[in-house]
Amino acid sequence: MRKIESKAQMVAAQGPLFACPVCHAPLTMVGTSLVCPQHHQFDLAKKGTVNFLNAPVATEYGTAMLAARRRVLQAGFFDPFVTRIASALTPDDRFLDIGCGEGTPTVKLAAHGATGIGFDISAPAINLAGALDSTVFFCVADLARLPFLAQTFSAIIDLFSPGAYAEFNRVLRPGGRIFKIIPDADYLRELRQGLYAGTPKGSYSNAKVLDRFLEVYPHATVTPITYDFAVTPALFADVVAMTPLTWQAPVDAKTALLATPPASVHVAVDLLQVQVD
Repeated sequence: MRKIESKAQMVAAQGPLFACPVCHAPLTMVGTSLVCPQHHQFDLAKKGTVNFLNAPVATEYGTAMLAARRRVLQAGFFDPFVTRIASALTPDDRFLDIGCGEGTPTVKLAAHGATGIGFDISAPAINLAGALDSTVFFCVADLARLPFLAQTFSAIIDLFSPGAYAEFNRVLRPGGRIFKIIPDADYLRELRQGLYAGTPKGSYSNAKVLDRFLEVYPHATVTPITYDFAVTPALFADVVAMTPLTWQAPVDAKTALLATPPASVHVAVDLLQVQVD
């Protein structure tokens, strides 16, 4: 069976899940297309993905950056917190991965049998995600206007993406859970210090993001997670290429950093968790 057909069958077996981004009516899988009662139609691509955007959106996520990101993530860069979240999911869960990028973490989140849906606003990222051999369904969509029916997910996973909390609450089932990862002050400190020492970008605080999450979800828990991830010079170059932290860095500073790569990169994040009534 071709991938497009197997993904169409998987979505159809889920029952009502997607909402038409044009009229908000439920979408039904007809063959390999999602169709609403008003006849708005969204065709699956050959890799079994679907694009819900009306027009392409320009992003910084180019082919080289996405390839570097895949190599870093498949090497296990996010594994300590991704596996921790995955272990909290069961085959009874249906989760939504917010801003899933090229899809590697999404596939790992589904390791224990949970049903996974990943979306990103970057069409190249979703095209790359669609090449993965997994049961996860990937789509191109806008965080501000999620193409999902209300109360369709038991868990939302947000790894370093902005939070659209009204939309999160809309698509979560009662009792659903949110797992959100945000960078801490020492996240990628080797890069921040090497590229921006002595400038305002040389330091970072997640206080605004954390305070906003706790304002919306005052019963949330906050768990710091820190570790040092060993890198080769080639893998360090991929870390530099994949993170938005480096995209505006001075060329000479980036060149100097790559010339003397560290043996490891420090990862410091906060895991925010909450169950939403």
